Amino acid sequence: MGEYGPRLAVPIDLKKKPWEQTHPLHNRWHPDIPPVAQVSAGQLFRVEMVDVTGGAITNNSTANDVKHVDLSTTESNISRKCTIFSMAPSTPKLVVPIDLKKKPWEQELPLHNRWHPHIPHVASVNTGQVFRVEMVDWTGGAIKDDNSALDIKFLDLSTVHYLSGPIRILDNDGIPARSGDLLAVEICNLGPLPGDEWGFTATFDRENGGGFLTDHFPHATKAIWYFEGIYAHSPQIPGVRFPGLTHPGIIGTAPSMELLNIWNERERDVEENGIKSFKLCEVLHERPLANLPSAKSCLLGKIQKGTAEWHRIAREAARTIPGRENGGNCDIKNLSRGSKVYLPVFVEGANLSTGDMHFSQGDGEVSFCGAIEMSGFLELKCEIIRGGMREYLTPMGPTPLHVNPIFEIGPVEPRFSEWLVFEGISVDESGRQHFLDASVAYKRAVLNAIDYISKFGYSKEQVYLLLSCIPCEGRISGIVDAPNAVATLAIPIAIFDQDIRPKRNRVPLGPRLVKKPDVFKCTYDGSLPITRNPSATS
Repeated sequence: MGEYGPRLAVPIDLKKKPWEQTHPLHNRWHPDIPPVAQVSAGQLFRVEMVDVTGGAITNNSTANDVKHVDLSTTESNISRKCTIFSMAPSTPKLVVPIDLKKKPWEQELPLHNRWHPHIPHVASVNTGQVFRVEMVDWTGGAIKDDNSALDIKFLDLSTVHYLSGPIRILDNDGIPARSGDLLAVEICNLGPLPGDEWGFTATFDRENGGGFLTDHFPHATKAIWYFEGIYAHSPQIPGVRFPGLTHPGIIGTAPSMELLNIWNERERDVEENGIKSFKLCEVLHERPLANLPSAKSCLLGKIQKGTAEWHRIAREAARTIPGRENGGNCDIKNLSRGSKVYLPVFVEGANLSTGDMHFSQGDGEVSFCGAIEMSGFLELKCEIIRGGMREYLTPMGPTPLHVNPIFEIGPVEPRFSEWLVFEGISVDESGRQHFLDASVAYKRAVLNAIDYISKFGYSKEQVYLLLSCIPCEGRISGIVDAPNAVATLAIPIAIFDQDIRPKRNRVPLGPRLVKKPDVFKCTYDGSLPITRNPSATS
């Protein structure tokens, strides 16, 4: 709570020479060179540096500065030598700024929380240009770094997700992306907003959002995470520290009116008739079955609330909850630095939007509010592939609009070598057989993992949140061997401060293994039945 992120110990002003800096630099080693700053053990701090020449090499079209550089001046900072001979890329252009002291609707470029083709763009960028988009967390700052889960229990879910954009994409001739094109979006860089290096993971109350295991965990819970560079730790889940795989939960293009009508028709059908359908999985208790258009809490960017245009669009605009043909809320944890997303274009300019930044997430984001949710930024670069939808995307449905994006995973990920893998089959907690149902199988795998890890001193609520936000790997391992689908959940064992593998001796018990404090919890005040596994650990 309070200040976040590293303390700036050595600042640099790039307009000044090395000897003009607030904290003067040095280019020699000697025991009598006095310290310029002091930090405490365990304190996270930031040191800024000039380049190896102190700015003598410039971003120009000649090598004369390199030829004649005075090498007696080099290593002018406290860093080690790193020679730079290539022209540096320009600083990304900030196209969507965020002021964390303001509400989503108060931002300089107002945000939106619906999909609709008539939400006007707030910025334009050209292909090949690196640009920066800043984002609030998906709740717009409604969840606080405090000692209570009441904000989770009573969160108004009609407000989410708050997205930055839309951003109109033009080629270098000023011609916008067109319907039928493919928009290639490269993630060049990303991270939390400076000064706001914290996040949260939670489960919603069963009567207000629920989650994948809401019949087992019906009450609202919350854990707060703090970031130390690439690592995250939580006071509510002690004994765990891991590198995050930071990514945007949502990135997508605007739908056309034809596609929007397809969405609304099919989702209304599942909401109104899904309970009667034999296709509905009876073992998943998350409700509603679909989030239909609603004017409540609708935020439409530049469109003024209360106008006739606002009322018309609010009645039609799709919620941002599920992923769809336009990309949207896909929650793919591997879309980190260096990744590329190939999004279909349905409207002129593509109208790219993004949000729901995650410091880390496990496959499935099983607790629903299950990543480490945070504010953040993306630095992106776009290219337009003319006619790419028809060329590369095959429709899987009755219209040419029934396509899905393609995702290219980047090269930067945490490196784990040892995993503990939990299997689940499509047999539910009552022992009932389901036919090749991957959802039931994955639910079993997650429940198996929760029960197992809780033997090592954690509450099941702690493990549920943990499996939702650590970079664990979910797989559909078998989908053809009737009647059982097989799903697996692989957990990197290096994130724990103890060895959680099975051993010949029994699970060790002792004060060191009692992981306190627990996550913040609220009572469940509803009357829906709670599913209990009669054979699970109490």
